[in-house]
Amino acid sequence: MICNHIKKTFDGHTVLSDIHFHLENNDKVGVVGNNGAGKTTLFKIIAGEISADSGEIHFPKYSSFGYLKQNMEINSNHTVYEELLTVFDEVMHIEQKLFSIEQEIAKTHSIELTHEYDDLRSIFEQKRGYEYKSLVRGILKGLGFSQDAYNMKISTMSGGQKTRICLAKLLLQEPTLLMLDEPTNHLDIQAIEWLENFLRMYRGTVLIISHDRYFLDRIVNKIIHIEFGKSRMYNGDYNNFIIESTKFQEVAMHQYENQQREINRQKAVIAKLRQFNREKSIKRARSREKLLEKQEVMEKPMADSSSINFSLVPQIISGNDVLSANELSMSFGDNQIFHNINLDIKRGEKVAIVGPNGVGKTTLFRIILGKLQQQSGSFYLGANVNVGYYDQEHQTLNNSNTIIEEISSAFPNLKNGYIRNVLAAFLFTDEDVFKHISSLSGGEKGRVAFAKIMLSYSNLLLLDEPTNHLDITSKEVLERAISSYEGTVVYVSHDRYFINQTATKVLEMNSDGITVYLGDYDYYLEKKAEKKNLVEQVDIPQEKSDWAEQKITKTNMRKIKTQIDKIEKKIEVIELEISEIDESLCLPEIYNDFKKANEFAQKKQELIMLLNNLYEEWEVLSI
Repeated sequence: MICNHIKKTFDGHTVLSDIHFHLENNDKVGVVGNNGAGKTTLFKIIAGEISADSGEIHFPKYSSFGYLKQNMEINSNHTVYEELLTVFDEVMHIEQKLFSIEQEIAKTHSIELTHEYDDLRSIFEQKRGYEYKSLVRGILKGLGFSQDAYNMKISTMSGGQKTRICLAKLLLQEPTLLMLDEPTNHLDIQAIEWLENFLRMYRGTVLIISHDRYFLDRIVNKIIHIEFGKSRMYNGDYNNFIIESTKFQEVAMHQYENQQREINRQKAVIAKLRQFNREKSIKRARSREKLLEKQEVMEKPMADSSSINFSLVPQIISGNDVLSANELSMSFGDNQIFHNINLDIKRGEKVAIVGPNGVGKTTLFRIILGKLQQQSGSFYLGANVNVGYYDQEHQTLNNSNTIIEEISSAFPNLKNGYIRNVLAAFLFTDEDVFKHISSLSGGEKGRVAFAKIMLSYSNLLLLDEPTNHLDITSKEVLERAISSYEGTVVYVSHDRYFINQTATKVLEMNSDGITVYLGDYDYYLEKKAEKKNLVEQVDIPQEKSDWAEQKITKTNMRKIKTQIDKIEKKIEVIELEISEIDESLCLPEIYNDFKKANEFAQKKQELIMLLNNLYEEWEVLSI
């Protein structure tokens, strides 16, 4: 695909001024830029939803594209499974037709119908006819849908679930260009990791808008950066983009400063010439003015905020023991959310809570905040602990205030200079502090809200998905703020890059309790892998007190290994049988005899279905 100098203006405001890039087949490309930079506008132009003011989009012949928007609505009376099967309407139609032809051939023994059947069966196979039901189940499982959800009516589902269904349909359709706008917004970490693996293997071009830097790092081979309406492409993953874009920014800033110096020099010369007030000098001044007017003035590159260092100290210092919980459990009716939750959090720790959706992470926060009563167990806040909660909807902000009014009205005892220093740490400098809250983007509002909570009397901050809907710049500001914050922070997040930058401890939560990992996200992954390897190594010596339990574990592991070995042998035998059938179907004495050919074809279909079931069983046992 070629994007050739795209320009787009809305109500006199230029959003995109010069977007150009070229995508190769199988490219996996991340599109990054601050909120409001025009990334979604670009996607809408590529998808044909809106037209560009100028420029062109060129697609290869016979290409197709799929477009996942951030919040997609799907109006359907189908169940989840039925809706995904609609992707294969043509395949199911062919399947029905094959069955009808089989019935007719059995009665008439028609040679013409036999040839038609063979041709149609070949098309059926090419269109994944023998595997489409297995593909649907695999996609649903990968994106975090339990088997109980397969028969749920789509009309009863949440917006996030509907967006996941739309994503599942797109992945099954396999367009040559797949455009995804924030595809990880409604996925937990397990589903995100599955999607990463799927997209890496995807046989087509993928264009992704994402603020999930870890996700981009795992997938992309190119980054398109949109800034000031213009695009620049960088080869490599996200980390390489950071390195290369920093170098580019330094060069651009140097060029900008040189140009500004030259412009100021020219203005000084023009002013001097006009002071002479002679006809000749005035003509020369006008001539220089015209040249200056024709000159294309460079945009000032984004300021590098990494140099802003500011340590935020809570107004009240807590005791060393901040939060402890003992055997907390919670249920809603007969549905047990979690039990055996034990916590021990100390002052200054930055704690990330991870785990699949539905294990009760937000419920745990609501219990700590006093908004829910636990079913059993207890928790205690330490001496002088004041809890602050980050509200993603920014309901604590007054839209009629300017930024500096919002902070100074909340903290009237703070000096204006100190407030401005804090706001500078959150990238609000100079005249920015006089912007009204109502005019700010989501990321900017998030930064104001974080500045406000960190200046409050709170010294234990509970943050529920704090990076949701923040642009990358705002995430980086938040990372520096949390890292330098001298209070205690506990947060729930699916943002693995953010966890790596801020966490001193990772708590993995499931319905049966919490496992503690003393490190960042990569450390957590490393230790989880080590634990898995230890379980698999059944001959590792154990303490005598664990002997009985270890013996059971070893026995179970041997049983599972035996089952896996049996399944692998069955798979090998079936794959050999399918290969032999394919060879037989090429023999004249077979394909000229409809009855035999039909028997072989039926046998092959049965074997393929059995093979798919075995692979699913093998996958479950191998986890």
